[in-house]
Amino acid sequence: MDCIFCKIANGEIPSTTLYEDEEVRVIFDINPASVGHVLILPKTHAASLLEYPTEKLGTIFAIAQKIGNAMIQGLPCDGVNILANCREAAGQTVDHFHVHIIPRYANAPTKDAMTIESGTIEKPDFDALKEAITKAF
Repeated sequence: MDCIFCKIANGEIPSTTLYEDEEVRVIFDINPASVGHVLILPKTHAASLLEYPTEKLGTIFAIAQKIGNAMIQGLPCDGVNILANCREAAGQTVDHFHVHIIPRYANAPTKDAMTIESGTIEKPDFDALKEAITKAF
């Protein structure tokens, strides 16, 4: 497999590592959204969170929680975004599951903060949406 994140996670390509264990490597993002932005890279390949083994997700998010709290205490930042983009339409640019931990600073320019614009579409038919999604469970 020719996956750049597999190579980074497994030490074949150098990176600045914040944390490492047998499951993951946490690296500083080379194109950070803010100062201190890191990526949790599992050492086992999965295309996205949607394909990653369910039984291992708790470990990934426990690490994210620990690092997020350490960022708030150590940087100090005022909050963090913890997120995983799934597939290209959602902003995933590398087909290897990874979790972003992005420190946020209260006095930073507004472009530094991640926002989601609510209310930008007409109210959907929630019952139809519920039926379509639950049918796929």
